[in-house]
Amino acid sequence: MKLAILDRDGTLNALGAGGLIASAAEWQPLPGALEAVARLNQAGWHVVVATNQPGLGGGVFDTQTLVAIHARMHRELGALGGRIDAVFYCPHAEGEDCACRKPAPGLMLQIRERCALEGGEIAVIGSCLSHLQAAQDLGAQLHLVCTGRSAHLQPHAPLPPGWPAATRTHASLQDVVDLLAGQGGSAPAAPAPSLCS
Repeated sequence: MKLAILDRDGTLNALGAGGLIASAAEWQPLPGALEAVARLNQAGWHVVVATNQPGLGGGVFDTQTLVAIHARMHRELGALGGRIDAVFYCPHAEGEDCACRKPAPGLMLQIRERCALEGGEIAVIGSCLSHLQAAQDLGAQLHLVCTGRSAHLQPHAPLPPGWPAATRTHASLQDVVDLLAGQGGSAPAAPAPSLCS
């Protein structure tokens, strides 16, 4: 089995004002991102999201709002034939002492344990440094998409100091999927059961 762990903001959807998405109406998918997830599913990959949501801890929005945001994401993706099996999130504000706020590895370790996979079966895809730093000790494939907070970086160019050494860079999520879909084998005859239930 193959699992892709995606960051949300800047990878699947455009960044909100101040970097936060505070309502379902503000959640806007990046062009081609949801189609890319659907293609990844069709190639036999399971997909989960790992995201910092400091707006919860900071009181910018509540859990009901976050559920509504993710309901919209699932609905729009489902309309394209794609699926995200689970969303793992850190609810803490910046500066709170927790083990789950990326770049801490807590979310990634939760996902690996719940899905019972080894690092080599996992691809971690995101547009920010903290997402990839959180996964650097998993032994996973690390893929940076030059969108969102990394839109200023050039695909295939050397990364600045501080990025995990094994990180591969891509122009977009679609480009990562072009690579990974070839590793996933042929598309399954029927939708695979949820991996992380």
